Amino acid sequence: MNKKEAIKKIEIEAKKFFVDVSGCHDWTHVDRVRNLALHIGKKEKANLFILEIAALLHDIGRKGEMKSKGDFCHAVYGGEMARKILPKHGLLKDEIENVIHSIQAHRYRNKHIPNTIEAKVLFDADKLDSIGAIGIARDFLFAGNAGSSSLYTGNEKRLSSGKKDYSYTKEDSALLEYYIKLRFIYKKMTTKEGKRIAKGRQKFMNNFFIRFDKEIKGII
Repeated sequence: MNKKEAIKKIEIEAKKFFVDVSGCHDWTHVDRVRNLALHIGKKEKANLFILEIAALLHDIGRKGEMKSKGDFCHAVYGGEMARKILPKHGLLKDEIENVIHSIQAHRYRNKHIPNTIEAKVLFDADKLDSIGAIGIARDFLFAGNAGSSSLYTGNEKRLSSGKKDYSYTKEDSALLEYYIKLRFIYKKMTTKEGKRIAKGRQKFMNNFFIRFDKEIKGII
């Protein structure tokens, strides 16, 4: 099997699942996650072939999840979709299982826990793209697509204390997503390099939302 050729063919097939999707989970997100994963993977001595394929396919179930307003987990569904794609590209059985596990474990809101180095690296790369400057931009895009029609509702601090998931509802907002989820992302990193990158991105994002909150209150 020519690994470069396999990756190229899988990338072409993966792109088909990202036509007319939300900008917060479009192909640019996949490409950034791939670049982050390969960077971290080199540091962590992961199998870069497995890792790149998993990164390319990790969100192929996302479009369906968005259309269903969150009725199913895109990571679990995406893993099963990948199971149908991978055999025709010459991957071995253990390689296929590692890719599927990495896809299904990249989202921390389900029961799948990353237990291979490739799964851990993909998990970190995906989460890193949700914080920092890119993370802030994606946060506002996601809130708008999920149902929020305003920058903030004024209910964020009260709702966040209840620890309920408000994604895909009118209560969702970029600010609520920060209070409930994004401010804790850096604590979930699983690799040394992931933790290092997260530190700077988290600081930038925290400073932005501190300023955002002050401007809401009219503080200059």
